Amino acid sequence: MSSQKFVSAREIEALIAQGQPIVIHEGYALQLDEWINRHPGGKLAILHMVGRDATDEINIYHGAKALLMMKKHRMGRVQEPWTNLNPPIRSPDYYTNLAAEKQGVPSAEARRSRRNPADSRCKAAAILNKKLSTTGTCTRRTSALISPDPEKQPLVPAVDTAADKVTARVKYATEMEQKEILEGLGDNPSVDAETQRAIIMDYRALHQQIKDDGLYKCHYSNYFKESLRYSFLFGLFLYLLYAKWYLTSAIVLGAFWQQIMFTAHDAGHRGITGNFVADTLIGAFIADFCCGLSIGWWKSSHNVHHLITNMPEHDPDLQNIPLFSTSPTYMKSVLSSFYNFTFVWDAAAEFLVPYQKYTYYPVMALARFNLYALSWLHLVSPRAAQLGAAWWTRPVEIAFMMCYWAIFGYALVWCYLPSWPIRIGFVLISHMFTMLLHVQITLSHWGMPTADLGPTESFPQRQLRTTMDVDCPAWLDWLHGGLQFQAVHHLFPRVPRHNLRQAQSLVRDFCEKTQIRYQCYGFVEGNHVVLGRLEEVAKMVNTLVDCQLYMAETGESGLH
Repeated sequence: MSSQKFVSAREIEALIAQGQPIVIHEGYALQLDEWINRHPGGKLAILHMVGRDATDEINIYHGAKALLMMKKHRMGRVQEPWTNLNPPIRSPDYYTNLAAEKQGVPSAEARRSRRNPADSRCKAAAILNKKLSTTGTCTRRTSALISPDPEKQPLVPAVDTAADKVTARVKYATEMEQKEILEGLGDNPSVDAETQRAIIMDYRALHQQIKDDGLYKCHYSNYFKESLRYSFLFGLFLYLLYAKWYLTSAIVLGAFWQQIMFTAHDAGHRGITGNFVADTLIGAFIADFCCGLSIGWWKSSHNVHHLITNMPEHDPDLQNIPLFSTSPTYMKSVLSSFYNFTFVWDAAAEFLVPYQKYTYYPVMALARFNLYALSWLHLVSPRAAQLGAAWWTRPVEIAFMMCYWAIFGYALVWCYLPSWPIRIGFVLISHMFTMLLHVQITLSHWGMPTADLGPTESFPQRQLRTTMDVDCPAWLDWLHGGLQFQAVHHLFPRVPRHNLRQAQSLVRDFCEKTQIRYQCYGFVEGNHVVLGRLEEVAKMVNTLVDCQLYMAETGESGLH
């Protein structure tokens, strides 16, 4: 099909409804059915862009060679400006439809398309309007939702049965979502097409300036200095271990893990050499061999996280029920498009979430054990094999991780350490020290908004709205390892981290021009922001539970 042929929006909608992964890029429709299962970044990254103008997302994630290759997937030009559709994977019945199609049964969406191709753009607007409506209650009354006085709760109906309880919970969570959407619309530039288009053009000009200033160039002298620090920490660990200062050596090993993973993060984004094979091997050696964590698992979830940041149903970095909830959305129970798993809001969540402000740091101290499990679950899953030309990464990772456990688990912990108390202490101390890394990772997003402002919100505005930077002096950059520039990094993920401080000043100017708020806090203040958000959601849960108990006891509807 000629790439100069004009393809109408209705044609694209009909093809998408039939399962075709079509993405808009620089005014062209890309038909990616031949490529999606060979995409090194995983198929989910593409599926979340289906029907959307992904020009900015594609351009910041790919080098010149990959962008040139995409031209062969063009099926024709589209009318610009393109109005984004809602990707099918973001529909709650996506996996149900997919299973039906595998059995030869057309999905409901495909059947509707054959009768009359749906105008998904109008549908998306209707969904947003529905979210912004108050469903029969005036906006001023939503402030009563977090009041501890159950008699002031007008939004939760009487609870007589288990079904009533679920209905009440869903209604309450929806009201909380609507309140946050209204706050998001009020605190940020308008999401109308004209305003967002202007922001996009300014963002593209900023991207060009980043390239012109040479900020994509990696200065390897910085990694030489990094290597000296890693070598010193590892050497000190070995010395203390040989001197039989076992528990002290465990602290240093934890510091080594925390520091060296910054370079694995760079490699995962191809921010070191820019070459997929070289950076993948660097990342696998550090993450899998040195730390026992799968770089493939990290990339599969991290790529999606970057594209749909802080979307509760889709961003795997937020999906931690029943331990944590950073959004009222989870009170409705959500199907994760990443895991194809429903995170059910149950009694465990109602018990644990109210205490999440207090369990945050203890859980972060033990989070590394969960990462071990997620790493192995990824490597034995089909997702690890669906990487096309990058098929070789799976056996390489398995080999490296087996080496890690042979050296750390068997040779060191089992054979070298002299007793069970020391073994247990060594493992716990070394793993707990990496809590700093886990706090650094969650700090930039867990305290930020999760509201969806609709399909018209631009990529740069969403990234800046849902991400915070950490303010610190330049001499302390080594401790944070680039993770203190998460907002800048989310705008330009392939920029080497040693250039992010220079890019930060350009991003500040961009935010001042576009009136998008640049959120930057000191490390301590940032922790308060995260704890404040955890406490806010906990209060929502307490209010819901207290109100349901009150109405169950009194039989009152709460509609005063």
